[in-house]
Amino acid sequence: MNNPEIIFFDIDDTLYRKYTDTLRPSVAQTMRALKAKGILTAIATGRPEAAMPAKVKALIQECGIDMLVTINGQYISFRGEPLQSYPLDIADIETAINLLEQHKIDYAFVNNQEIAVSSHSPRVVEGLSHILPNFLTDKEYFRKQPVYQMLVFVDKEEEKILQPLTQQHGFKTVRWHEYAVDLLRKEGSKARGIAHAVEKLGIDMSKVMAFGDSFNDLEMLSTVGFGVAMGNGEEAAKAAAQFVCPSVDEDGVLRGLQELGVI
Repeated sequence: MNNPEIIFFDIDDTLYRKYTDTLRPSVAQTMRALKAKGILTAIATGRPEAAMPAKVKALIQECGIDMLVTINGQYISFRGEPLQSYPLDIADIETAINLLEQHKIDYAFVNNQEIAVSSHSPRVVEGLSHILPNFLTDKEYFRKQPVYQMLVFVDKEEEKILQPLTQQHGFKTVRWHEYAVDLLRKEGSKARGIAHAVEKLGIDMSKVMAFGDSFNDLEMLSTVGFGVAMGNGEEAAKAAAQFVCPSVDEDGVLRGLQELGVI
């Protein structure tokens, strides 16, 4: 595909390296080149807007990125205005909390503007240290503000405790840290958010391109018209994509779009 109408970019390990706080100059160069060609630019991330890195926020402002698909597709805005959102039902949240409290597992509520945790434990602090170091501690947060996703602080072995939620109550998990997973409704994904958003803009999915690297990108990469996986990405992401570009550390997004003839 060399003529997409809109391109979605994951943040972590696609545009940005969170553990080194690195956003290469080629990323802004890419966004400006796409803008010059009249191609809409968009972010598609598991993070809420509140947890976007400062360098990415600056990129969004400086390059006029058009759309933000945040929280794994659960909240979407277009040019600064809300476009679509999918809050969790309070009853579903209570079901999850009951199980987690029974097993003394820490959790968090994700709103687009903040994250509230159940406990300020070492595992929570470690998990959120590179995402959003400043967070609330409030077990009743979900009764006051919309919650679009939960975080559950479990390792791979402990994750089996969540099976009643995933097998009986319509949830799914996506791992993003050694000690943490996203917990959201099974129908929720970046792909669903993108599909509804581009439909509202009158853009056919065949004209949509996306770049990603990890497990929460799989539906997106396989659903859009043309999916591109990063060279540093998970093998599952590469299998879901139609093209693999160089790594994020090798100006992968810019070089990939050049190789594909988009810019």
